Amino acid sequence: MSNNILDNLAEIKKLDSQNMLGSLQSLGKQIEQINKQAADLKVPASYKKVQNIVVLGMGGSTLGADVIRSVFFNELKVPVIIVNVYHVPNFVDKNSLVIVSSYSGSTEEPIAAMDEAEKRKAKLMIISSGGTLAKLAKSKKIPALIFTTENNPCGSPRMGLGYSIAGQRALLVKAGLLTLPTSAAKEAMETIDAYGHMFGVSNPTNNNPAKQLAVSTQEKSVWYAGSEHLSGNVHIGANQMNENAKRFAGFFLVPELNHHLMEGMMKPESNKKDLLFILIESSFYDKRIQKRFEITKGILDKSGIQHASYVCQGKTKLLQTIEVLLLTSYVSYYSALLAGIDPTAIPFVDFFKEQLKK
Repeated sequence: MSNNILDNLAEIKKLDSQNMLGSLQSLGKQIEQINKQAADLKVPASYKKVQNIVVLGMGGSTLGADVIRSVFFNELKVPVIIVNVYHVPNFVDKNSLVIVSSYSGSTEEPIAAMDEAEKRKAKLMIISSGGTLAKLAKSKKIPALIFTTENNPCGSPRMGLGYSIAGQRALLVKAGLLTLPTSAAKEAMETIDAYGHMFGVSNPTNNNPAKQLAVSTQEKSVWYAGSEHLSGNVHIGANQMNENAKRFAGFFLVPELNHHLMEGMMKPESNKKDLLFILIESSFYDKRIQKRFEITKGILDKSGIQHASYVCQGKTKLLQTIEVLLLTSYVSYYSALLAGIDPTAIPFVDFFKEQLKK
């Protein structure tokens, strides 16, 4: 499909039948909505004394937790573990905070794991749009953020990350496990406005980094590389590329990739035409990490593998997280459009869920 679609709103709307664009443009509204709701949340004082945080969930419902443990790596005083299976780790007990995250509220894996956590007397919190978890929160009087989804018109959890990231952050703030400066909310909205315009559909391809990156992804398997506070972001970028653009994609973290992936780039020969690495860079990375990015680019060149870089401009780590969230979300969206794909539909995931019910 012609690149011209990226600068043609009428053609975009024809292909984007479920209005994912509306969800992309509503990130700020999602955050404002969840922050307003969280203001009235009451959490027992005992939650502040936990020794670990365990987040239960699947897919887009735990991407927020991955961002939080990355960007607040130096602030959080207890470990954050993400669990994507039916059981909780053996260490979970009365000194654990277990956050059960499910956009629908009915995802079977976290609900099963929550039952185990409750039996072990863990302190529970819930974030969901309804379903079984909303009923359990009410009946068991569990502190919960039960949000409505009007600011995510396409309905996909992966595009409701304002709810997930801001909501899970709010739960930790309410529990006394995380603090944020009073200026954070205002700065976040300003960043969303600025980069929403930069990466958005109204900004033409010749001046739009997200559209340019999307053009480079065509017919490529896309691999994001990031580090430190942006580790959760590259996870999001890969997941959204999988689901939105129906593209084989993944992520690696620096410096870990330097200890094995360098050799793995050589074979098969098809890597040279099939792979694209997108390196997410930041001046806030440790200087040693920044050096590793430069050397990594040189090795990609030696291996004949295509790569592109995006250098963050945000003035804080948190604001860079928002910047990259918008970037990768738009890149996956535009990649889908360029391939002639309606980005919202997930036929294989839906088929899989139907088979599980049988």
